[in-house]
Amino acid sequence: MNIILTGATGTLGSKILFSLFEQNSKSIEKVYLPIRSKNSTTPDERIKKMLHSEFVPKFIQNNLSSILKKIKVIDATFLLDPTSFLKDQKIDFFIHSAGFVNLSTDLGAKEDIFRENFQFTKDIFRSYAPFIEKFVYISTAFAAGDIGGVVDNDYSNKQNGKYRNHYEASKHASEKFLLEAGREYKIPVQILRPSVLGGNIKDHPHFFISKYMVFYLFAKFFYNNSSKDLIRISTTATAGLNIIPTDYAAQVIVKAMTKDIEQLNIVHSEETNLMRGMSKIFDIVGFKNFSFTQEKINSVTGFKSESEKFYYETIGVHLNPYLTSMPNQWDTTLLESILPIPTYDLEEYLSETVTFAKSKKFRSQQW
Repeated sequence: MNIILTGATGTLGSKILFSLFEQNSKSIEKVYLPIRSKNSTTPDERIKKMLHSEFVPKFIQNNLSSILKKIKVIDATFLLDPTSFLKDQKIDFFIHSAGFVNLSTDLGAKEDIFRENFQFTKDIFRSYAPFIEKFVYISTAFAAGDIGGVVDNDYSNKQNGKYRNHYEASKHASEKFLLEAGREYKIPVQILRPSVLGGNIKDHPHFFISKYMVFYLFAKFFYNNSSKDLIRISTTATAGLNIIPTDYAAQVIVKAMTKDIEQLNIVHSEETNLMRGMSKIFDIVGFKNFSFTQEKINSVTGFKSESEKFYYETIGVHLNPYLTSMPNQWDTTLLESILPIPTYDLEEYLSETVTFAKSKKFRSQQW
């Protein structure tokens, strides 16, 4: 089995890499990893740094020598020139996990987000069509936008356009392109959509995640906020956030890629209630002067304090559309048939993941 995996140094991509070897070590011939240089660190050095980290699973640590022999690091500069490193080699699975996660609603950011997610995905697929047996695209469970109600796995006919940001729109556009291009080129395409990623639920260390995003950024903001000013958080009593552990999501992806499944949401069957969840976050980080409101808060309605103004002009811009979204019920029947969702208390899990992040001062891993 020969595989190309993009985004291997990312939060989900790294866990996919680990799961690939944990589940398929004997059948893997080569895993190609396109990696960018970062500052003065070469692509090879970045992968070796990650694989020698204390946070990799025991299986990887115990079999590192044999795993390294099956990994081929490619300078991402040559990603769109597959003949430069593949020659005549056929690829069984191209897993496109890399993505530009930017939740901006600014019109000026739209072009960059679509170029990095939509156009880049189109370029990759067209470049590799002659070489691949199957294309696996890692999208987001939120690609259909703020639709509310029961959400099934088929997003191909969901065109309501109520996207909360350009990121969702760019991922949905990529999905539609790939499904159509797959039929045109007669290449199976699989769309896998994790929801918001949280820390490990089974892998050690428990609750570890390599990069702190979304609800972690919310926690970090208030952890670093020493102001005594009141900050009102706009949300509703029914609003929820779907959070799934990263290690579970990665395991599902590796199991699902060999199955005849076109679209799959990798989500929890229930959403974490945001009012209760945020209350727990405030308690963990020690921020007390807050209140919840269903009112819209912006420069037009006015701010109660400078701290509130700062919140809504920074992370609030990106997070507020999710804090005020319609509630969803997720159909996880197909997901559960692939790998049962771990059983745990949603709010307790949220508390423990944020507590772990706080213990690390919300510092992401630099791989």
